Amino acid sequence: MAAIANPRQFLESLFASAVSAADPERVIAANLPERPKGRTVVIGAGKGAAQMARALESVWEGPLSGVVVTRYGFGAHCKNIEVLEASHPLPDEGGLKASKRLLAAVSGLTGDDLVVALICGGGSALLPAPPPALSLEDEIAVNRALLASGAPISAMNAVRKHVSLIKGGRLAAAAHPARVVSLVVSDIPGDDAAMVASGPTIADAASREDALKIVERYRLALPEKVMRWLASAAADAPRPSDPRFARNEVRLIASAGVSLEAAASRARAAGIEAVILSDAIEGEARDVGLVHAAIARETALRGRPFPKPALLLSGGETTVTVRGEGRGGRNSEFLLSLALGIDGIGGISALAADTDGIDGSEDNAGAFADHTTIARLLARRLDAAALLHKNDSWAAFDALGDLFKPGPTGTNVNDFRAVLIQ
Repeated sequence: MAAIANPRQFLESLFASAVSAADPERVIAANLPERPKGRTVVIGAGKGAAQMARALESVWEGPLSGVVVTRYGFGAHCKNIEVLEASHPLPDEGGLKASKRLLAAVSGLTGDDLVVALICGGGSALLPAPPPALSLEDEIAVNRALLASGAPISAMNAVRKHVSLIKGGRLAAAAHPARVVSLVVSDIPGDDAAMVASGPTIADAASREDALKIVERYRLALPEKVMRWLASAAADAPRPSDPRFARNEVRLIASAGVSLEAAASRARAAGIEAVILSDAIEGEARDVGLVHAAIARETALRGRPFPKPALLLSGGETTVTVRGEGRGGRNSEFLLSLALGIDGIGGISALAADTDGIDGSEDNAGAFADHTTIARLLARRLDAAALLHKNDSWAAFDALGDLFKPGPTGTNVNDFRAVLIQ
């Protein structure tokens, strides 16, 4: 069987296939709700919200209006839907204004009106809406503590929705009695739509008591005002059984599983057997990197558990417990750990990247690594283990010219990891 002559190019093509499978232009057209008797109002939040809005406009027959918010630099031109931009991963005043605009857009609607909610990953940070007892600074402090905690996304969102006037189904409640149809691009392991963007239009079962347990479990240092708020019944979020949600509908239109299948099909067409390990992997990025490295080593050296050539694919959302002051996101941290685990074992190449085009707070989606990564770092007098210890994986791959920078993709189905063993 012919070898892949250019592994990096091959891995990049797999990423493109995964992103294409979640392209708003493709998935929204197949999931349009029925036109209402009354008005159609579009709201949305997330790093792909502007592209989703543009796709909806292109196929919707009839008048519509609305407003969506996306990350700075991720906007797209729409004719009738206003596109706002705000900060991610930490909220800012732009997000605060956007939350107010979305709430205003759904106020005063009737039972004949339709709200189409375009929801994708990143919406939590883009929709700050602290209750009167709290401030934007308090919500920023909550997000900063959560991002550094290593908590899984489900735990983060359980806390976030209880310090918000818009998350946890509250935006849908504000739209009542209009019908709300949520079109969701999932970046959540397990594809729980209520977890995406902290569920502004979808309630979930996590209670205020659950949020307090999470604060204790992860030793979150939250402002005293936030703790007082979480201790009060006023922080309770709507329950899924709330009658205001009875007519609403949720449609999962894209997910990591579908995107991984698309990448696997492309690999098989090239003569490489692809194995999807899971589309819902969570845990510390460096630990997940070591596990992937162990599987790749075993395959490369002993032809088990998979015969060569093989492609290992996985998705989900790992976490990074911040220990140092370095730069880098969860995908580059995963890769640097994997590179340490495959050092010197020929024929292994890998790409890990966030499908929205941004890994953490830098301008790269992720990076490439192979069996020469550690040696090339040593040649530059860089200690990979030390860089990993201080969460400075970005510096490692930047020094090698191995950062992957596709730019904003217009979608977000979480992390994409591909390890090629030849």
